[in-house]
Amino acid sequence: MPHPAELLFPRRKERFEDRRREDASRKLLDEFFDHPTLLTVSRLVTQGQFEAIDYPISTGKEGGVFRATAGDGFRAVKIYRVGNAVFRRIPLHALEELRREASEGNFRRLIYGWTRREHTILRRLRAAGVRVPEPYGYLRNVLVMEFIGAGGLAAPLLQEAVVADPDAFYDELVLELKRMTVEARLVHGDLSPYNVLLLEDRPILIDVAQAVEATHPAARGLLERDVTNFARYFRRLGVEVTSEELFEAIGGPSVGPQEA
Repeated sequence: MPHPAELLFPRRKERFEDRRREDASRKLLDEFFDHPTLLTVSRLVTQGQFEAIDYPISTGKEGGVFRATAGDGFRAVKIYRVGNAVFRRIPLHALEELRREASEGNFRRLIYGWTRREHTILRRLRAAGVRVPEPYGYLRNVLVMEFIGAGGLAAPLLQEAVVADPDAFYDELVLELKRMTVEARLVHGDLSPYNVLLLEDRPILIDVAQAVEATHPAARGLLERDVTNFARYFRRLGVEVTSEELFEAIGGPSVGPQEA
């Protein structure tokens, strides 16, 4: 039953909700959209990448992903925060490349390079047939990608979703990871149920900026860690698989420095 005050003063609740939404919007604006980022978003709109940012899909310390309207559809807009939180997340193998463009103290230029890196890796994975969001463009710390979802609603993270057929999903994930390892010659480097979307019972890999070349000295160790975590995840779902079996299935033996 509604509180008496709500019956007597219905607009009082509406005003409170309006203020709450306004406060949340202002907090979000302050956190993500500093002046340079606002200018970047404006320029991307002018380029025709999208028309308006609708609302956040997910936010974290490193950045946020927002749904944006584009024509009669949607796009995903990823905005990296410019600061130490993102810098600390950049692995050493990627930082080695970014150091060629800027010093470690120049966070803004490093984050711009990190954004471009994710765009480049997404293109490479798409070319190899890996199911990842299609990258449409980037500018500074803003990356525009394909919106993954249905009916305007974003696809859930695997960690938060219910897998209808774990065995079939395992086969699908093995296929994507093998394409990534063998065809694209890349190792994700941070693979977990938090970096996989579930759409129509199939996996879509996301957050690929930290991917490493399959021949990199660190690649094998990163892949072994990732498959160990995912083998544990699948066993919880009732799929009997060892980390060694998963490693073999996705082409793990081909990863690492190759002898001449």
